[in-house]
Amino acid sequence: MSAMTVNTLRKRKGTGEKITCLTVYDASFAAILDEAGVDILLVGDSLGMVVQGQDTTLPVTVEDMIYHTRLVRRGASKAFIMADMPFMSYATPQDALHNAGRLMKEGGAQMVKLEGGAWLLETVRTLTAHSIPVCAHLGLLPQSVHKLGGYLVQGRGDAAQAIFDDALAMEAAGADAIVLECVPAELAARITRAVSVPVIGIGAGRDCDAQVLVLYDMLGITPGKRPKFSHDFLQAGGDIRAAVRAYVAAVKEGGFPGAEHSF
Repeated sequence: MSAMTVNTLRKRKGTGEKITCLTVYDASFAAILDEAGVDILLVGDSLGMVVQGQDTTLPVTVEDMIYHTRLVRRGASKAFIMADMPFMSYATPQDALHNAGRLMKEGGAQMVKLEGGAWLLETVRTLTAHSIPVCAHLGLLPQSVHKLGGYLVQGRGDAAQAIFDDALAMEAAGADAIVLECVPAELAARITRAVSVPVIGIGAGRDCDAQVLVLYDMLGITPGKRPKFSHDFLQAGGDIRAAVRAYVAAVKEGGFPGAEHSF
C-alpha cells in the first residue's frame, strides 16, 4: 500500500471503499497499525484519559500532542496521521494557526482535528488558507463535556438539523474530513450522503465513509466500562496484531459497526 494522502481518502469516499482509523499514541503501536493496513492514525487527545489517567481530555497540552504525534510519525510509514488540537489551543484563528503549525512542523501531523461547529468556521478558513488540512469534529465533543453535562448522544430530535447544517458549513469553509461522534445513525447517513469529504464515524452507524475507535477500547484494556459503540477485538483475535487486522477487515467488509454499536 502506498502512503495515504488527503486525495487518497477523498477518492476512497468516491469509490465507496471503507476507510479505517484508530487512535494511537506511540511508535510501537503505530508500527503495528501501519503494518495491519489502518488508513488513518489519530493521535487523539484521548491520551489524557487512557495514557495519562486523567478524568477528561481537558488537561492535555499542545506539547503533549506534539510529543505523541512525533512518536507515532516515527512508527508509521504508510498511514495518514491526524492529530487532535487540545482544549483551548484554537480559541482564536491565530491561536489555531500557531498551534496547528507546530503540530505539523514539530510533530509531523498531516491533518489537525478541531471540536466544534459554526463558531469555528473562520478558524477552518484560516487554516485552509495556510495549507493546513482540517478535520471538523461534530456531535459529542469530549472537550465540551462539562458544558454538555456528560458523554451523551447528540443530534436527536430538533438538534439534528443544527449538526447537519454545521457539517455543510464546515465543508464549505474548507474542512477535508468530518468526524461524527455519538449521533443517531440516520443523521450520520444523511450527512455522509450530503458532503463530498470523508465522514468518520464513532458511535454514528455503519453508513459513514470511515470508522474510528480508541485503540485501548477495541483492545479491551481501557479501565472501566467500554463504550457501547466499541467492541473488544482482542478477545476474539488472540493477540494485538490479529485484533487490529480483524478490526480492519470488519470495517472494510461492513461487519462493524453493527446495530448494537449505534444509536
